[in-house]
Amino acid sequence: MYMVAVMPALVAAGWLLGPGQAEWRLAPQQLVVFLLAALVLLAWENLCNDYFDAQTGIDIHKSHSLIQLTGAPRSVFWLAQVFFLLGLVLMVQVAMASSWWVLVLVLAACCCGYLYQGPPFRWGYQGLGEPLCWLAFGPLATAAALVGLGAPVVEAGVEPGAGGPLDLLLACHLGAGPALVTTLVLFCSHFHQVDDDLAHGKRSPVQRLGTARAAALVPWFVALSLLAEIGPIAWGAWPATASLSLISLPVAVPLIRQLGRYHNQPERIGHSKFLALRFQVVNGVAFACGLALGGLVVGN
Repeated sequence: MYMVAVMPALVAAGWLLGPGQAEWRLAPQQLVVFLLAALVLLAWENLCNDYFDAQTGIDIHKSHSLIQLTGAPRSVFWLAQVFFLLGLVLMVQVAMASSWWVLVLVLAACCCGYLYQGPPFRWGYQGLGEPLCWLAFGPLATAAALVGLGAPVVEAGVEPGAGGPLDLLLACHLGAGPALVTTLVLFCSHFHQVDDDLAHGKRSPVQRLGTARAAALVPWFVALSLLAEIGPIAWGAWPATASLSLISLPVAVPLIRQLGRYHNQPERIGHSKFLALRFQVVNGVAFACGLALGGLVVGN
C-alpha cells in the first residue's frame, strides 16, 4: 500500500533528472527525507481511516483493520497523531531547505485525506473519495515534490537552494496518470464490500453504479492513465523514453479480466485491490524511469 505515498516523489525525481535537468537538479538528500515523510503521513491517514471506520462499524468484516486486530481504538488514534506530527516535522525540514510551499501543499493533501473519512465530512461515504484521492496524490503531492526535491542549477542564474519549480500545471501533467492509477486502487477496493458499504450508508462509486458497470470502467482507468503519461510525448513535453510506462499494460490485464468475470462475487475479487496495486507500482516506477532516461539520452 505504501508505494502510493512515494510515487509522486519518484515521478518528480524522474522529471528533474530528465526533461527538467536544463534548469533544475535533483537534491538527493531532500528526496530521502521527503520519501520518509510521505510514508509516515500515509501511515497517519491509514490509521485514522481505521479509527473512523470503526466508529461507523463499516469495517466489521475487515480482518486487517488495526482496530479489529488490536481492539484498542484509542491507542490507534493517538499513534496516528504521533505519525502525523513526525511527518510534519520531516516535511518542515524539506521546506526549510527549499520552500515553505512544500508544507502548504502537503497540508492541503492531508486535508483531502481527512475529508475522505473524518467526521463530520466523511466525503468518501458520499462517493467523493476518488476525486479526493486523485487531487491529493496527483497535483498536490506532485507539486510539493517538485518544489521540495529540486534546486536551480547555478548556470540558470538563480540562487541555489531556492527549491524546485512551483508549477501547478506541470504538476497536473506529471501527476495525472500516476494519480489516476492510485485512484484505481481505491476504486477496486470497493467491489468486495458493496453489501457492507450499503448497510452502513457508504455510497461508493461501485455501489452507486453497480458492480457490472463499475467493472466496465476499469479498462478506461488503465487506458486514460497510460494516455496521460505518453500523450505529452507527441508535442515534445516528455522524452520518448516516457513510453516505458506502457510495459505496465500487461500487468493490468489480470485485474481487468478478474473484475470483468467475477465483479459480483466478493469471495473471488477480495484481492483485486492488490492486483491494482501491482499495476500502480510497475506503472509509476516505469514512468519515472522513462522520464529520467530521457535526461541520459539528452546528456549523451
